[in-house]
Amino acid sequence: MSGHSKWAKIKHKKGITDAKRGAAFTKITREIVTAAKEGGGDPDVNPRLRTAMLRARGLGMPSTNVENAIKKGTGGIEGIVYEAFTFDAYGPGGVALFIDGLTDNKNRTTAEVRTALTRKNGALASPGSTAFIFNKRGFIEVETKDIGEDDLMNIILEAGAEDMVTQGDVYEITTDPTALEPVRVALEAKKIPMKSAEVTMIPTTTKKVAGQEAKNILALIEALEDNEDVQNVYANFDISDEDMAALGE
Repeated sequence: MSGHSKWAKIKHKKGITDAKRGAAFTKITREIVTAAKEGGGDPDVNPRLRTAMLRARGLGMPSTNVENAIKKGTGGIEGIVYEAFTFDAYGPGGVALFIDGLTDNKNRTTAEVRTALTRKNGALASPGSTAFIFNKRGFIEVETKDIGEDDLMNIILEAGAEDMVTQGDVYEITTDPTALEPVRVALEAKKIPMKSAEVTMIPTTTKKVAGQEAKNILALIEALEDNEDVQNVYANFDISDEDMAALGE
């Protein structure tokens, strides 16, 4: 898997500042509010909410924040109504981007995303022009220290996973979106901790980037993700492990 997971690894190496942690809390709060509004406040019967709560836990978000976000979504506390959006775009080197998020003012968000793209040598594209490059898939990360490869493979394949690859100290598991929940439940039943478990967009084709071009595309993605309305930025780039190590320094 390229783009999504490699960028996540670079961000992990860089660490997270208090400002970026606050932005991450804002993003996941919006997702929890929206998930609770659409599917109810019980995570046992609302997979989207359960996934959002798992991400919140991974970020270290206080449980009171999570509870309040759920109450806002279910009407227990007055809250803002968020609208989902997507943008198709291109970045440096012709890298395809698919951007999604939640906003209370789409006109403002559109202007801000367009500005970020222009400043970092990217541009908005016509709707649908990059979305077809990406397939929606379930994506789970498990650290290699927690279980052997063969044992994990047996568990996930029986639960309906499509594939698994080892990337450094992490197993990356892909599933059909509908199989994400059964695989997650199977791992929980075996008490296997997960670094992440989410529905994501995986590129069907990738563009190799290196050197300054790689720095430019990563700078663009970072600028887009700094926008609190943007939930995810998917890109079809591929970077060698050597270049990725250098960029993460």
